[in-house]
Amino acid sequence: MTAPGLGELKFGADGLIPVVTQDARTGAVLMQAYADRAAVERTLATREATYYSRSRGEQWVKGLSSGHTQRVVSVALDCDGDSVLYRVEQTGPACHTGEYSCFHRPLLGEEATHTGLDGTLERVYATITERLATLPEHSYVARLHAGGLDRVLKKVAEESGEVLLAAKNGDRAELATEAADLLFHTLFVLAEVGVSPADVAAVLQGREGRSGLKGPKEVG
Repeated sequence: MTAPGLGELKFGADGLIPVVTQDARTGAVLMQAYADRAAVERTLATREATYYSRSRGEQWVKGLSSGHTQRVVSVALDCDGDSVLYRVEQTGPACHTGEYSCFHRPLLGEEATHTGLDGTLERVYATITERLATLPEHSYVARLHAGGLDRVLKKVAEESGEVLLAAKNGDRAELATEAADLLFHTLFVLAEVGVSPADVAAVLQGREGRSGLKGPKEVG
């Protein structure tokens, strides 16, 4: 498939195209704005998320005044070429209200229909990154973060010990609880260092179908 070019963008009568911005690390949708051709060209050239303000009638770079920058990881067009997706590494909250995402007012809540860990881990990771970005008062994530990375690593070691003890005792309910605590704090470490669950999944997927075990040594 041939990569699309700027000539395939379908700008509106006002010379603008909608831009949806997504956190590349968590998959969360952060905001929706507009861009003119010059803003898209600048984004591609600098990897700084650049938009066009309809109210001010001018181009603007996300985070230039607030410090809440967006480093663009990729730019894609939709199937019709009339909207653009920026996938970014967000610094701080994306919303001017101080919220992690501009889409923080739900009209319909999610139903807990999935029993697997994959979606749950992604949502927990997204919550952790949101808390790290906004550091709300009375947040456990904010308090633990304030203690530095060593404090988080200590919690991982503590929870690992609790998992071993629960397993040794054969306590299934306690093991599930302690494993959940260990997973949470492991996700916390990943978020602190900037590694996403997708990065970990890519490593695991690369190992699928391959054995890392060596057979017994030949005798003689």
